[in-house]
Amino acid sequence: MFPLSPRTVAVQFLRVFLAVFSVAGLPLFSFAESLKITSNPSGAVVELDGVRAGTTPFEKQFPGGYFHRTHTVLGQRLEHPMVARVSLPGYATREIALTEGPMEWIDLHGHHHGQYWLFKSDHFHAELDTISSTFTGAVSASLPAQPAGLAVELSLEEIVRRAKPAVVCLKAFDHLGSGFFVTSTGVIATNAHVARGDSSLQALLSSGQQLEAKVVYIDADLDIALAKVTSPTPDFAFPHLALADATLVRQGESVLAIGNPGDAMLFSVTKGIVSGVGKFAAAGPGTWIQTDAPINPGNSGGPLVNSRGEVIGLNTQKLVKKNVTGIRFALSASDLLAVLRRFYPDVAPATITTSTESPAKPASSPESTVALACPAQPLSEGSGAVSITSEPDGAEIYVDGKFHGNTPATLKLLAGTHTVVLKFPGFPDYSRTLEVPKSSKLTLKAAFRADPAP
Repeated sequence: MFPLSPRTVAVQFLRVFLAVFSVAGLPLFSFAESLKITSNPSGAVVELDGVRAGTTPFEKQFPGGYFHRTHTVLGQRLEHPMVARVSLPGYATREIALTEGPMEWIDLHGHHHGQYWLFKSDHFHAELDTISSTFTGAVSASLPAQPAGLAVELSLEEIVRRAKPAVVCLKAFDHLGSGFFVTSTGVIATNAHVARGDSSLQALLSSGQQLEAKVVYIDADLDIALAKVTSPTPDFAFPHLALADATLVRQGESVLAIGNPGDAMLFSVTKGIVSGVGKFAAAGPGTWIQTDAPINPGNSGGPLVNSRGEVIGLNTQKLVKKNVTGIRFALSASDLLAVLRRFYPDVAPATITTSTESPAKPASSPESTVALACPAQPLSEGSGAVSITSEPDGAEIYVDGKFHGNTPATLKLLAGTHTVVLKFPGFPDYSRTLEVPKSSKLTLKAAFRADPAP
């Protein structure tokens, strides 16, 4: 038996060392690398998985194993997907899916140690659009305060003929869903679980036209998201649907679900009735409409339409349980209206139109012409900066009735008179009228110290 050389001993020791740590599933070491997130404008708040992490330009060190594919224990693993939320008062919020995966982690000996995700890049950039330029157009709805009997019931064929051009198929990298236009200027409503994690989606119209849809708002609590496509020409009008408040929904009334169920024909239609309306904690927050109209994956975000051609809900989920069939849920249009009122405080009364224009052509009929409720503001008139804070932080900011984010914030407002309202749960609203001179810098602070409202 010959003695082993020092080199051979070292190699065998290293093999045993690696094998022991590999079996144990323990990381040995990992070199840190930088993740960068920038935005235009800069100064936007960056949240990682819902936790505030800093402001743009943002940079943070992460283990190298978060950036590079690994098959050994030489590096830490990212064991969940990660999403960045970039927000700035006065601008539409953007969400960015930072990671790709899951991938299977298998060591050198072929042992499986679970799944991991990788950052798609080490640098992400968000172009932020102003709220005033994003949420243009007008939203229409049937509300309880309106006189009854304004809309007539339509045949099923007529409902489909009118509603289908306003429905879109939303495609992401690994899934598809549905949505529908709520303004003639290209604002689309859908479910948050269809849009979350993607900064943009491909919107396929029933005419065959494809457009890029930017995800411009995702509600933190409700399963609701808003996306926006750009009109081909300034005078182009997208076919869009009116909404109906949940208090107007009748149990037993007929409804149609329009959407894009997976492994089936796109823009297909199913029929059912309203089985019930109300809160249902098992489905999540909000008001829910239970229906027996068939809803499947891919229908999510599509409209549930009543016999007057109005959207009463967003098709969201179905109950999957042994020995249970035919129970599906749509999140009510009242919840969608609550989100839309952040950007459209004045909701126009719903009317039944007779326009049959294709979405690929400008709609020029009087019925399809809608006044801009939230027009883009020209910057040539001059503006001033208003720094708004509150005690405590986090109050919602409304300027002239439109939602602009939460405190603290600095907003650029056109020169002139503006009404600023701050809202904080449990306290009376704080309201002030400001005269904003051109090129001025103003400050406004609200102290919510009064006794909470009952």
